[in-house]
Amino acid sequence: MNNIDLINYWTDGSDEDYDTMIYMKAGKKNTWCLFMGQMVIEKLLKALYVYKNKNAPYAPKSHDLLYLAKKAELELTERQEDLLDTITRFNINARYDDYKKEFYYKCTDEYTNQQIKNIEEVRTWLKSLLLTNQ
Repeated sequence: MNNIDLINYWTDGSDEDYDTMIYMKAGKKNTWCLFMGQMVIEKLLKALYVYKNKNAPYAPKSHDLLYLAKKAELELTERQEDLLDTITRFNINARYDDYKKEFYYKCTDEYTNQQIKNIEEVRTWLKSLLLTNQ
């Protein structure tokens, strides 16, 4: 795959995961909704990494959003760092059994709705960076 194909691969996957996030929310599967939200952001960061690293376009195999943002050479505000740190935890908390129960109780509709807004804020920002850079 060339760089354009890889960027499209990651952005298309992110868009599909966004649709799944919304579907999971409608079905009241809040923990999985937020897990998918983490994947939305992860894939956009990997698309930005590919854009910035044309000579080494294969994105790092990591789910840590702050790490991926740094590898993509993004300048982050403190708020963006906090959001990425919080959203990263949705991957771990929804995936591993020892965290699932605690995370399940944390994911009230109110909490989930706020986190979806945060995910959408980061998603909009990252997509704007991709559009600016293409």
